[in-house]
Amino acid sequence: MQLINIGFGNIISANRIIAIVSPESAPIKRIVQESKDDNMAVDATCGRRTRAVIIMDSGHIVLSAVQPETVASRLGKDIESISEEEE
Repeated sequence: MQLINIGFGNIISANRIIAIVSPESAPIKRIVQESKDDNMAVDATCGRRTRAVIIMDSGHIVLSAVQPETVASRLGKDIESISEEEE
């Protein structure tokens, strides 16, 4: 199981991530609000501004204060390290 740091000591399973998106668009804001209403949102921002919305395969939405590009690059490093180990 791969774990990925999403900021401030919060770690999630990289294998369960479907998408990492910016919270700026109206459809994403709607998805976040619906998830909060259904108690399916996990707020990992530690009181800071939400900069990335991580959509999980379980239907949960994880809010992170780290940029989507940063989360994706951390995910990419994990994938690269595994492919190196397999060789």
